[in-house]
Amino acid sequence: MSMEPTRWVRGDGIDLAVYEAGREGAPTILFVHGYPDDHSVFGGVMEALAGDYRVAAYDVRGAGRSGVPTEREAYALEHLVRDLEAVIDAVSGGRPVHLVGHDWGSIQSWEAVTEPRLGAKIASFTSLSGPCLDHVAIWSRERMQKGAALDVAGQAVRSWYIYFFHLPRVPELVWSALAERFPKMVAASEGTSEFEASPEASKNAVNGIELYRANIAKVMADPRERRTEIPVQAVLPRGDRYISPEPYSVLHRFTRETYFRRIHGGHWVLRSEPERVARLVRDLVEHVEGRRSAPLLLRARVRPKVRPDEGKLVLVTGAASGIGRETALAFARRGADVLIADVDAEGADSTRLACEAANVRAFVERVDVGDEAAMERFAAKVAEVYGTPDVVVNNAGIGMAGPLLETSAEDWSKLFSVNVFGVIHGCRLFGKQMRERGEGGHIVNLASMAAFMPSVILPAYATSKAAVLRLSECLRAELAPYGVGVSAVCPGVIDTPITSRTRFVGASPDEEAALQARSRALYAQRAYPPEAVARAIVEAVEKDRAIVSVSPEAKVFRWLYQLAPKLARGVGRLEFGGDA
Repeated sequence: MSMEPTRWVRGDGIDLAVYEAGREGAPTILFVHGYPDDHSVFGGVMEALAGDYRVAAYDVRGAGRSGVPTEREAYALEHLVRDLEAVIDAVSGGRPVHLVGHDWGSIQSWEAVTEPRLGAKIASFTSLSGPCLDHVAIWSRERMQKGAALDVAGQAVRSWYIYFFHLPRVPELVWSALAERFPKMVAASEGTSEFEASPEASKNAVNGIELYRANIAKVMADPRERRTEIPVQAVLPRGDRYISPEPYSVLHRFTRETYFRRIHGGHWVLRSEPERVARLVRDLVEHVEGRRSAPLLLRARVRPKVRPDEGKLVLVTGAASGIGRETALAFARRGADVLIADVDAEGADSTRLACEAANVRAFVERVDVGDEAAMERFAAKVAEVYGTPDVVVNNAGIGMAGPLLETSAEDWSKLFSVNVFGVIHGCRLFGKQMRERGEGGHIVNLASMAAFMPSVILPAYATSKAAVLRLSECLRAELAPYGVGVSAVCPGVIDTPITSRTRFVGASPDEEAALQARSRALYAQRAYPPEAVARAIVEAVEKDRAIVSVSPEAKVFRWLYQLAPKLARGVGRLEFGGDA
C-alpha cells in the first residue's frame, strides 16, 4: 500500500493522514490501527481486500503523519470518535462503511458503533483484540461482586503495561530508547518474522501513551451501558498475551448481532497472518452486503449458551451404528450440529433423526472413507456447504481376525483401505482445513487396545490400529502449533455391530458365521457399551488428551506393554484380542 497519504481530513481540531486504495464504487472498508502502530499495520490485510473493495486507513491523532494534540484531554475517546466520523464522511462515498479496528483502534471504534448518531454511517464492525472499555469495566465489577476476583486479577496481570503507562515520564523514556526495536520485540514474543519499523515508530509509541492516561481510569470508574444495533464480529487470537476471552462473555448483552471468533496467532496476527484476517473481515462484509453468509461466520454467532457445544459442527465417520452413532448423539446432546458420514445411508439417517431429537441440526453424507477421490469430493463439499468442522471423529472401521499367514493381500488391502487410509484421508483433508481456517479444532482417531500389544488372533487388525495410534501422535505434534488437537481413542472389548461383520480369514462361510456369532455373544456378555466410548471421546476433545484408553482391559494392555513388554508379548501369543 502507498506510504503517502491520498488525502488529508480535518478531524476534531487535528489534521489526519488518510490512505486509500481498491475498487472505486465498491463498499468501503475503513481500518483503524491501535497502539503503538500507525496505518501501515493493516497493509497486508488491505492488499488482500483491495481487489474487491474500496479500502481506507488513517493515522490516528498523535501517530504516523497525522497531527499531534498538545493536551492529554485531546486523546479522550470523544475526540477520537469525532476524528473517525470525519474520516468516514470523507471516504464513504455516501454509503455506510465497514469498520475494522485493532487494539486501541478497536476500542475507539467500539465508542463509535455504540454512538447512536453514527449508526447510519457504519454497516458492520470487526473488532480485533480490543474490547469495549465500558464492557470490560462492567464485567470486572460483576465478577468482583460474585466473588470471582481471580478472573479480574488474571486480566489485570495481562494488562500490566497499563499501570506502567500511568507512571510519570518513565514510559516516554523507555519507549524513546526501544521504539526502533519494536519489530524485533513483536517477532520474538509472537514467534513471527520481523517487519520493518515505521518511520514514525518513536512518535507513535510516545504520543500514544496518552490514550491510556486520558481514558482508562475515567471509563473504569464510571462505565456506561454502551449498546449497538450494528453487526459486530469480535476476533480474539488464542495467543494474545494481553487480552483474555472472559471479558467478552458479556458482549451479547450489548449487541443485537454478534459473532465471536478465536483464531490462531498472537496480538499482532494482522501482521503475521494478513490473509487470514482478511478472510474474517470478508466474511462479515459479504454477509452484511447480502452476497454470501459463510457457514463459519454463522456458526460463530453469539447466543446465550445452554449447552457447551452449541455453535460447533462435529463430523463423525462410521456414524450409522455403534461407537460412531453414540458419539454423534453425545455431541448432539451437548448442542453441536452433527454431520454423519457413512456408507450405510439408512443407518446414517436413523442416527440423524436421533440427533435432531436433541434439538440440533444433523446432516447425512454417504461416503466411503477408503475411497481417496470420494473423500476429496466429500471434504470439498463440507468446506463449501457446511464450513470446516470444529471436531472430526475418524471412527469408520472394519474388523478382521485370523492368522497373519492366511491373510491375503486382498484382505490386507481392504482392511487398510478403511482402517488406515480412511483415517489418513480424514486427517489429511480436514487437518488442512483446520490449519488454514486458523480457528483451532480437534481430530479424534479411533484406534483400539489391540494397538498396544501383538496378537495372534488379530494380527492384521492390531497392525492397522497400531498405525492409527502412531499416526495420531505424529499429527498431534504437527498440528499443535496451529491450535488443533489430535487424540487417539483406544477402546477395549465394546459391544458394537462390528463383531457381526468381522472377517475371519481362512474360514469357510459357515465357519465364519459361527465365529461371528461366538464373538457377538462374548462381547455382549462383556456388556461394555459404546456410550462409554462416546463419553471418552467427548472428554478427549474437552481436555485435549493425546491417548485415551477406554475400559479396564484397554488400560491394562496399555500399561502392560509399556512396563513389561516381554510379558505382553507372551500374552499376545494367546488366542485373545480386542476390538474397537
